[in-house]
Amino acid sequence: MRNLDITTLRSFVAVADNGGVTRAAGFLHLTQSAVSMQLKRLEELLGQQLLDRSGRTIALTASGEQLLAYARRMVKLNDEVIGRLTDQVYEGEIVLGVPHDIVYPAIPQVLQRFNAAYPRVKVQLISSYTRQLKDQFSKGEIDLILTTESSSDGDSEVLAKRPLRWIGAPNGSAWRQRPLPLAFCRFCTFRPKVVAELDEMDIAWDLVVETESDRTVEATVAADLAIHTMIEGMEPPHLVQIDHGGVLPDLPVQMINLYGAEVTGSHIVGELSGYLRQAFSTVSTPLTASQWHAA
Repeated sequence: MRNLDITTLRSFVAVADNGGVTRAAGFLHLTQSAVSMQLKRLEELLGQQLLDRSGRTIALTASGEQLLAYARRMVKLNDEVIGRLTDQVYEGEIVLGVPHDIVYPAIPQVLQRFNAAYPRVKVQLISSYTRQLKDQFSKGEIDLILTTESSSDGDSEVLAKRPLRWIGAPNGSAWRQRPLPLAFCRFCTFRPKVVAELDEMDIAWDLVVETESDRTVEATVAADLAIHTMIEGMEPPHLVQIDHGGVLPDLPVQMINLYGAEVTGSHIVGELSGYLRQAFSTVSTPLTASQWHAA
């Protein structure tokens, strides 16, 4: 009697879902060689070639496709049994990546609610730029990421669509100056779009601050030395949307995308994804000052 091993089946499912050994190894927190060895052992046990390695990317053979449905069910059933009998299934760590400019107001609320429901699961929050987060996600270094992008591909789920807004100091006048003083982070994906819109309206502009620190941008804008752009509803309480009356161009809609919700097949990652979906579908106004400091 030959017996299938759940560990090898889990690796097989991870490779199928992630499209390759490298990302699967990252999500499983194993070495590439360990995953490759498990796949080889599984193929030898069944006497079938499960993966087509002839192309640039790994694909499933007909036998692999047939096994995948069974493997998913067996892994899920295994996890359900372990969870019911030991109550240890919801322990571990999830690495969540979020762009700097959409951490508030939603993410602190998500982390608080998730921790109350799953106190034994540690969520490691990484705040960076969309480009960097996607690169880390592709390497399997992050389980789940949010991005701010102008479009969505087949690998992502759109959680929200919101316009960019011009942001300035309360009662500020920097937006009336010409050249228009701008403050942006060095790797901000919004900047090229903003500059293109200004050029289209023939508005002279000057990048007075270019930094890697969001706090530096916020301080400059709060001092009314420059203006900035943020996704609607994500601005901090010490900054406001500028009511420019059409003097400045309208800015494009941005998408808040979620990557990784369906990739790992992990129930607990799916639960965190659910909290993120709910949070970004309901966020419409920024935090008050008291809520901001509490968060």
